[in-house]
Amino acid sequence: MSSFTDHLWQDLVRDHGPELARADNDKPRRLAVARRPRALAAGTLGFGAAVAAIVLAIGGTPAYAVTTNSNGSILVTLNQTSALPQVNAKLASMGVPESISIQMDSGTAPVAGPVTCSPAPGVSGPTVEVLNGSNGTDVIPSGNTGAGTWYLAGCTVYSSAASGGRPAAGNS
Repeated sequence: MSSFTDHLWQDLVRDHGPELARADNDKPRRLAVARRPRALAAGTLGFGAAVAAIVLAIGGTPAYAVTTNSNGSILVTLNQTSALPQVNAKLASMGVPESISIQMDSGTAPVAGPVTCSPAPGVSGPTVEVLNGSNGTDVIPSGNTGAGTWYLAGCTVYSSAASGGRPAAGNS
């Protein structure tokens, strides 16, 4: 080494010796840096899962609910019209040999509350009522397909046997 590099090295050791002694090599630093993104990603993923669980626990709305009232009638609460096939499958699993079809219209429901479905010819099962959302009116935010205010204009109960065992399709 030249005298310049010797002096440079001596100055470096004198000025930064204790810090250099603690730093064994560059490898641990690279590992620590590499661990941080993984820890950050794992922490973010965990946080996201916790937020999703909280939203589902306190604010998540199921797509539908099917309940049997004490008088034997059935109430279908439909929060997503796309869930109608699942509603019909649920009715079948409850031993109800009928399917429902819905008709939606734009605007606010003229009367709040559930709509009693009209039975098709040959249907003798229980009375079925359908509630669109919490009060009969569904507001779809702008930017989504079908954005606007919609209500359940009517529904019909069909015999599942008459439709070849397949649930009747919903019209929305």
